[in-house]
Amino acid sequence: MNNNNKNRPKVYATLPVLNESDNILRLYNDLKSQQSVHWQLVVCINQPESWWQHPEKTVICADNQKTLSMLKELQDERITIVDCCSPGKGWKGARHGVGWARKTAMDEAATMASPDDIMVTIDADTHYPPAFFVEIVNQLKCCPEAVALSAPYYHPLTGNEAIDRSVLRYEIYMRNYALNMLLIRNPYGFTAIGSGMACTIRNYRRVGGLTPKLSGEDFYFIQKLRKSGSIIIDLPVKVYPEARFSDRVYFGTGPAMIKGSQGNWSSYPIYHESSFDKLKQTYDSFETLYEHDIPTPMDDFIEQNFGLTHFWKTLRKNAASAATFVKSCQHRLDGLRILQFLKFDSSQLQETEEKRLLSFLSAHFPGFDAPGLPEPFYFSSCSVESLNRLRNFMVYHEEILQHQIKTL
Repeated sequence: MNNNNKNRPKVYATLPVLNESDNILRLYNDLKSQQSVHWQLVVCINQPESWWQHPEKTVICADNQKTLSMLKELQDERITIVDCCSPGKGWKGARHGVGWARKTAMDEAATMASPDDIMVTIDADTHYPPAFFVEIVNQLKCCPEAVALSAPYYHPLTGNEAIDRSVLRYEIYMRNYALNMLLIRNPYGFTAIGSGMACTIRNYRRVGGLTPKLSGEDFYFIQKLRKSGSIIIDLPVKVYPEARFSDRVYFGTGPAMIKGSQGNWSSYPIYHESSFDKLKQTYDSFETLYEHDIPTPMDDFIEQNFGLTHFWKTLRKNAASAATFVKSCQHRLDGLRILQFLKFDSSQLQETEEKRLLSFLSAHFPGFDAPGLPEPFYFSSCSVESLNRLRNFMVYHEEILQHQIKTL
């Protein structure tokens, strides 16, 4: 390590693993290729202890043992293994799943590292370019006021039409949400993916670490970080998650692709632009609401979920100033509540999802002419090539906005 590297923070890459022996050496090679950064891999190989007794699950147990052996055989002191998979060491009771595995790896890293070191969450099925770690270090150094970073992502296509069609539809859902949130400058306008989040060890400890969930732990973790400060959303490099049908978690890319391949995209709709306008109007009303109640476009949703009568009054009562009131409003109507509101509001509109998407893109991005899309355009019949061009158009403009905004 050269003298410049001595002054750089160490990067702790935290990795939950279940049934990933096919991917683990490729990931290790990605880590070995990282430029100009001293790193440590902290991996939690895991499964429920009871799986050893279920014939349909023993193949996963065996795969985990294979991964365990492969990592040990590397004899690399930069690898720390937390064995939650060997007989007698698996999860027991309610403590299991990717959330517990990710938390276990992250907590282990937090005990090893210095406060200024950096924790990065990664996944075994994701490709990381050689500049990934060094760019994270650079961005966090350039924005010391930020508490965390959310990396941009891109799913490479596989050549399998069913897989590619499903992942493109899911990614278009994600991009539509992100573009709308970035245009209204909402503080929760980042994308939460477990394969590309980073924060300092100090900030990890400050927010009390990751809260384990059976799924969605990445979403809840970065939302927790956002409530303590700003999030960097601009990074010169992307992470490349593998597109695959997977049911190892309850929601996310893999389950979405499975449901979508069966024609069910109800959990991942294309939200209407007007719903984001209502969200912005409500957020813009927070300062006025500190003084007195006024109607907001989210009143019906708030009434249904919280009871409107005392919602603003309670927040005002506990706020020492307008600034703390606004922050309390943002914390209460957070990323989870925003998603719930968008589903609540968009479900009441009759316009097709395809029309919603094309109308939004045409209105906000000059030069959009539905590139290569058939007329009429339907997700179900559009070619993979056309869907990919649409995805790439959205990626291009999302990156422009991320670069302009930098932090949220």
